[in-house]
Amino acid sequence: MWSVATVFTRVALSAGFLSAVADRFGLWGPAGTANVSWGGFEPYLAYVAALAPYLPAPLLGVAGWGATLAELALGLTLLLGVALRWSAWLSVATLLVFGLSMFLFAGFEAPLSASVFSACAAALLLALSPAHGHAFTVDGLRRQGR
Repeated sequence: MWSVATVFTRVALSAGFLSAVADRFGLWGPAGTANVSWGGFEPYLAYVAALAPYLPAPLLGVAGWGATLAELALGLTLLLGVALRWSAWLSVATLLVFGLSMFLFAGFEAPLSASVFSACAAALLLALSPAHGHAFTVDGLRRQGR
């Protein structure tokens, strides 16, 4: 059963990360389209500014690009099962920081409606899951090739 649960968790977390990245580059449509959060990088940077008001303006772009690259990397490594335990722990950290920033600067309801803490909990369960339950991973292929 662990195999089914971990594969489902990996795909779900990966889809969330990669969908957010796609939205930042307008792949789901322009800003204002139904079910599109940002529709481009500039609206996303405005959101970063709202969630990180403590950052000086010159660092907002760095933070936005850093988060985007991290989410792209996490989405791909989770999907492929590369360094899976590390990817899961980094997902926990990323989602926890994001959720707390939303909670503090967008209101307590924002991370709850976006299921950020639920995704964080799923990443934590993946990080703590037994290695024998990690099916269909690049990590597993590398172990077999030894």
